[in-house]
Amino acid sequence: MADFFSRTGPGEGPGLALFLNAGDPPLDVLADLVLMLDEEGVDCLELAVPFPDSVTDGPVIRRSARRALDRGVGLDEVLAFIASVRPRLRRLRIALLADWSHSLKHRDRAHGDPGHTLRTIAGSGADGLLVHALPPRLRAAHYAAAREAGLPVVTTCYQQSPPPTMAEAAAEATAYLYLVAHYGRSGTAPATGHAALATTVAALRAHTESPIAIGFGVRTRQDVETVGGCGADAVIIGSAGVARIERSLAQGDDVVDGFRAFVRSVSPNRSITPETTGS
Repeated sequence: MADFFSRTGPGEGPGLALFLNAGDPPLDVLADLVLMLDEEGVDCLELAVPFPDSVTDGPVIRRSARRALDRGVGLDEVLAFIASVRPRLRRLRIALLADWSHSLKHRDRAHGDPGHTLRTIAGSGADGLLVHALPPRLRAAHYAAAREAGLPVVTTCYQQSPPPTMAEAAAEATAYLYLVAHYGRSGTAPATGHAALATTVAALRAHTESPIAIGFGVRTRQDVETVGGCGADAVIIGSAGVARIERSLAQGDDVVDGFRAFVRSVSPNRSITPETTGS
């Protein structure tokens, strides 16, 4: 099983995962960006198959998904992309994020076997899978098919999730557990701050040995350090990084260099690199 995040001891910052839509930037540029992330020591790329009108995403990520969709990027293109870059990666793990209705449902129905799609994803070299908006009635079958395919699963829950939902998400996480900082849209932070999640992280530890990663509203190195201080193994940054991509594309700047500066500005244990992020 892929080791997504590792904290070697006291004083080490949390692991770092970054969210991007495949196709934004274009896939040829994204390939160079992914190799840069590997060079910079980023732990995980949460790579989304773009889908429209996400109810859980804010405007930055929704615009990004639309740009990627307009470039014709779908699941087949994303899996081919992962297969092409995987042999060149030394450290970086890739967790594929796919929307159930937009990217997976029709394939499963066509083959009459959800395991077929999961085996295809595993065969691409993806290290894990997060299914967005998977109907609760299908979760047990999904977990079983993923185990059979040898594909680690990313599960999600909210701080406000009912205890049985949190326990299930923790127990079934075989890649990592994504603790969403608050119920709302990506890019927005919890009103009480990320430090208030410490109690939730401690409660989840009783149900899983997998890493716990916190996302939503994480923008700065200070946010990253706060998440690490509440006991999480990793932090997931989405909107702030995607906004940096958007700005580079709009201004005609070098996307990879601009994103490298952003990564260094938020990564623990680095000298500060000035960087302004949008939301």
